[in-house]
Amino acid sequence: MATEQFDVVILGGGNAGIGVTGPVRRAGMSVAMIEADLLGGTCPNRGCTPKKVLVAAGHALHEIERAAVHHITVGKPKLDWAALIDREKNLIKDIPANLARSMAKRNVEIIRGHAAFAAPNIVRVGDRTLEARHIVIATGSKPRLLPIPGAELMITSDEMLSERDLPGSVIFVGGGVISLEFGHVYARTGSDVTILEALPQLLPAMDADAVGHLQAESERIGIRVRTSVSVKRIEPANGRLRVVFTCDGTEQAAEADRVVNGAGRIANVDALNLAAGNVEHGNGRVAIDRHLRSTSNPAIHVCGDAVPTSPQLSPIATYEGDIVGRNIVEGPKYSPDYASMATSVYTVPPLASVGLTEAAARQKGLAIDVHANDMHGWLSAKTYAETVAWSKIIVDRSSDRILGAHFVGHAGQELINLFGLAMRFGLTAAQIRENVYAYPTFSSDIKNMLGHG
Repeated sequence: MATEQFDVVILGGGNAGIGVTGPVRRAGMSVAMIEADLLGGTCPNRGCTPKKVLVAAGHALHEIERAAVHHITVGKPKLDWAALIDREKNLIKDIPANLARSMAKRNVEIIRGHAAFAAPNIVRVGDRTLEARHIVIATGSKPRLLPIPGAELMITSDEMLSERDLPGSVIFVGGGVISLEFGHVYARTGSDVTILEALPQLLPAMDADAVGHLQAESERIGIRVRTSVSVKRIEPANGRLRVVFTCDGTEQAAEADRVVNGAGRIANVDALNLAAGNVEHGNGRVAIDRHLRSTSNPAIHVCGDAVPTSPQLSPIATYEGDIVGRNIVEGPKYSPDYASMATSVYTVPPLASVGLTEAAARQKGLAIDVHANDMHGWLSAKTYAETVAWSKIIVDRSSDRILGAHFVGHAGQELINLFGLAMRFGLTAAQIRENVYAYPTFSSDIKNMLGHG
């Protein structure tokens, strides 16, 4: 068949790829998007959106747990797990079709199948050959495979979001976001939960003090956390699964109904035949410049989870996709800035973070003021019977600007966006303190979190 010509070919129909389509279609460019699975990618179909349905149920169970403090008498809650999974599936079922309609409105041609490079400006998908002035790698991520005997016995978050049978016990191999978020849901439903992490700290990229408070809360609800662990093998045992690991120099074992790969995700690029596209890469990581272009082929752009240097988060994928789209239209003018982008780990209560950790700020040699507060005894926290309420705000001593903020509880997943906004637009700690906040709200505590100047 003849080679088809497009201005832009996008490999992947997730948030990043969809983000590219806005600028390029507004410029009148012809666009093809290649996707083998569901439009929307991981986040709306197998990630943040369905997961949040389960987290919301965990939040409700947490509120029921605290009911007695408010002098409300309730019976022991009973969760219908199968019905909850059905609710989750029902809430997300229309997303791919809605996105397909959105792409049709933009006149983006959707091609179903797996794409691979055939030349620096050519990809093949099925029996079609597409040539484009610009090709975008927006293929998302996949679970990181672990080199452990018996690793094939593990499940991933995909299965956890689909299994209608609630496991009585779960072991997570890896102490990252997936393990903490799902671990909190499972523990609140009554499942026995263990997390095994190879490093000394859970969530190693997060502020150590924040993680310490989250770990304490995780253990309070019954989650067993083991760090500095080396998992040796996974094997069937008595109709269950046994995980054999070493900790503190001794070999130990734990059994569970399910073992989950919680070791994070890696870029899904190994089937793209990058060499044929003259795309420099190594260890599954595409080499890119500051404009999100391939260092070896400037016609190739990368965005979303396939970017090797940015957090694998849905809003960041959309942001990077928009930057790539604008660079395609206008030339390489735009670069991403991640410094003020907030993130949350949706445990119950959540851990929220933006900017530098305290350790990172000190490693940079910055003169900083660190405002750390255990707010558990504050009136606002006591009013809502918070089980943990903690904050740390890091301020540059010379400029008085916010360098980082970290919360556990205290509506931190909402407050963190205020600090991201402050960082982006250069608001000082003094200006944040001077603002008048609605009272009584958690936001009104911000002045006290920052001290009194």
